[in-house]
Amino acid sequence: MHPREQTIFALSSGRPPSAISVIRVSGPLAKKTLEALAGRVPQPRMATRTLLRDSSGRPIDESIVLWFPGPASATGEDIAEFQIHGGRAVQAALFAALSGFANVRAAEPGEFTRRGFENGKLDLTEAEALDDLIHADTDRQRRQALRQLKGLLGDKARDWRKRIIEASALIEAGIDFSDEGDVPTELIAPALNAIGSLLLEIQEILAGQGRSERLRDGMTVAISGPPNVGKSTLINLLAKREVAIVSPYAGTTRDVIEVHLDLDGYPVTVIDTAGIRDTDDPVEQEGVRRARLRAAEADLVLWMTDSGQASGAHEVSGSAGATVWLVQNKIDLVGSKDSSAGGEGSRAKDGEGAFRISASRGDGISELVTALADFVRSFFGSGEGGLIGRERQRKLLQETADALQGSLAAARSGEELVAEELRAASQSLGRLLGRVDVEEILDVIFRDFCIGK
Repeated sequence: MHPREQTIFALSSGRPPSAISVIRVSGPLAKKTLEALAGRVPQPRMATRTLLRDSSGRPIDESIVLWFPGPASATGEDIAEFQIHGGRAVQAALFAALSGFANVRAAEPGEFTRRGFENGKLDLTEAEALDDLIHADTDRQRRQALRQLKGLLGDKARDWRKRIIEASALIEAGIDFSDEGDVPTELIAPALNAIGSLLLEIQEILAGQGRSERLRDGMTVAISGPPNVGKSTLINLLAKREVAIVSPYAGTTRDVIEVHLDLDGYPVTVIDTAGIRDTDDPVEQEGVRRARLRAAEADLVLWMTDSGQASGAHEVSGSAGATVWLVQNKIDLVGSKDSSAGGEGSRAKDGEGAFRISASRGDGISELVTALADFVRSFFGSGEGGLIGRERQRKLLQETADALQGSLAAARSGEELVAEELRAASQSLGRLLGRVDVEEILDVIFRDFCIGK
């Protein structure tokens, strides 16, 4: 039997131990396994309490079972669901009983969702959104993924593809009736108008997305600078926990330390890097090399120095597209009016992208965090309401727009060329939805799903 025709099962809830574990079974033998283990098949979609028994009649657990006959199920196949107590031994016993059935096996990552996709229960944009929803760390990520799961992009793409096909039909009719005098002109003109309108709509979406797809991965902030200026203390303050070792000795941080933050609902990764300096220590040299590399890849660099030192921000000013803020630390050690708690210098932002703080005492930290939140909101722009969630989607929409542009340019060269460009545009949208020539990318997409989804 082909693997896709086999019945699969997996844990669909959190890892044990837990109060309840949910095990789902999907495929042609789901009904047989349910009847054998529970003694009967309950009414569809009606929770029923029963004692599960293995093939030898030994009790496994008191369970709630549900029956979802296909195609009215998440996968489009028959699905049986077992809600058992969440101990490891209970789960292992049920898995062993399920494995005892011929052609019933444990599911691969994403296999439940893939079967739903292949059975027309959701398109590829919705499958990607489900993966994003599972892995969402912040509220804004959750909201964007939920909108995509409800068809935000998929519905648009289906409408666009329908309009392209309608325009193509007019062009094809013009070609077929090219010997009928005025008929080709009467058919081609409205088709070109429709194509132009659709092109403007897609171009507007592409131009207005900004960094919407970056909401999935988040923004990266690198804390960089010379050794022993308080970088590790600052990342501990931002994380509100001890994530980095703080020491008065230079060179304590040798490797890159990362912490993931939820900043006003946006995902932000803050990186503490090794102090940048010339050194003969080969381990520290590697740490400095990694620090320079991560700073160059960051979206925002907080270049820290001791208050009164030269900035040295030129160390990262040439990084690819990164914004650099100067953060002068240890103002509490400077013998001036700024050293007192609540002094103007400790709270003020010294020009654009320059801050004076005391990481040990907390002066200026709230202002720095507020500025970070403002920067994050500006960075993501209107990403929360964006249609595009992944680079794959942006690329295929751009291919669609290019093909539509090509069809308008080809209008002076012949209807056949217009029709060919429209077919290319339709195929790009088909690949976006997962309905045309996407077999080679399915494994890549679904392999990142968790087991049981």
